[in-house]
Amino acid sequence: MLPREELLKGVENRDSIARVIDQAEQAIKTWEVVLTDFLSPPELAEMRRVFSRLTEVQLLPWGGYPQAERQRVAIARSELPLDQSQVSLVALEIAGNFLFDPATHRDFLGAMLGTGIVRDKTGDIIVLGERGAQVIVVPELAEFLNMNLQQVRSVPVKTQPIDLSELKIREPKKKELTTVEASLRLDAIASAGFGMSRSKMVDFIDAGDVRVNWKEVTQASSQVKSGDLIAIRGKGRLEVGEIAVTKKERYRVQLTRYM
Repeated sequence: MLPREELLKGVENRDSIARVIDQAEQAIKTWEVVLTDFLSPPELAEMRRVFSRLTEVQLLPWGGYPQAERQRVAIARSELPLDQSQVSLVALEIAGNFLFDPATHRDFLGAMLGTGIVRDKTGDIIVLGERGAQVIVVPELAEFLNMNLQQVRSVPVKTQPIDLSELKIREPKKKELTTVEASLRLDAIASAGFGMSRSKMVDFIDAGDVRVNWKEVTQASSQVKSGDLIAIRGKGRLEVGEIAVTKKERYRVQLTRYM
């Protein structure tokens, strides 16, 4: 048995991590590969941290393509071979003419959830503009959505399986920059990296829209360090690179922004 209470100490996403621990125990007991539902980036980050101390099991997250945010995780005993092909996923195309009634990520997700499915069974949604969207789901949902997803906003849609290789992935745009700041406060570094005023950044932080390493941070004065990943809902991500102290005792920070 795994040291459950010890592993869950200080965990934010307690329910989902507890489920993964249950599944890990099942994998150890049965010598089978066990699959989780889709986990969000904060859950995945916490899961990696919790399981990094364990040698009995191995975890392989996969969401259908390398940059996928939501991923299922294959769990197996350390002695067993494990590869991405064992993470069962299906890609679907939701096709319709959205030229006169454009739909967002939220619209497609809302329409899918409106059929009665739960969020944990769905992975990333790739919006294709006026042609519809592509979505990654657990295999058992493919036929159900094909029959039950009839409309997104005012637009009639048809849902059909496609190969994962047909996913139209947009590589994130990357911008390298350097800033010199008096401190390593979150509001100072993030405002420089995202190119907005410090007061606007404080608004985002106060609203709970800012995460550091996928944990919500509501203190503008929080200190950042090299290797931190700062994400703002709807604005992309910022990676903190090398930090050096200048002769005037200020901080020169290398940043990479992903848009």
